[in-house]
Amino acid sequence: MQIRTLLAGSAMLAVLAGCATGTSQQGQPGASEQAEQPTVYSGTLPCRSCDGIDLEVQLMGDEDATADERTFELQAEYRNHPENPPAEEYDGQWEVIDGAAEDPEATVYELTPEGEGQIYYFQKLDANTLELIDPQLRRFENGETLRLQRQQ
Repeated sequence: MQIRTLLAGSAMLAVLAGCATGTSQQGQPGASEQAEQPTVYSGTLPCRSCDGIDLEVQLMGDEDATADERTFELQAEYRNHPENPPAEEYDGQWEVIDGAAEDPEATVYELTPEGEGQIYYFQKLDANTLELIDPQLRRFENGETLRLQRQQ
């Protein structure tokens, strides 16, 4: 709940102020299959009432996987927030959207949490960078502060 408020506030502040694919290990005949490893992105988003929101997104599956195979986990922790809220965790399904408001060639990931929670949109800038964008698939003016980097 807190992340929705803080992300919405960050988004409004941004407006006022001016992919990765997962790797899948195919088992060979006679060999045991290894578990698929998630593709992990992390970064720190701005926060009006704290030192930042540490955000980590783990994507399972890749852009070519079926909808059931594309799942995510999102964790958010607040740095030095006066109310000291607990870390938030969401999981659900992610989809690929072709095109964004300013770039019809862009790839956008739509993360839909199970149960309560808002839908998140991340534009894939390159294989190592996702940027949080608004629900109308538009980038914010201070988009460089809303980026997550792929972890190796």
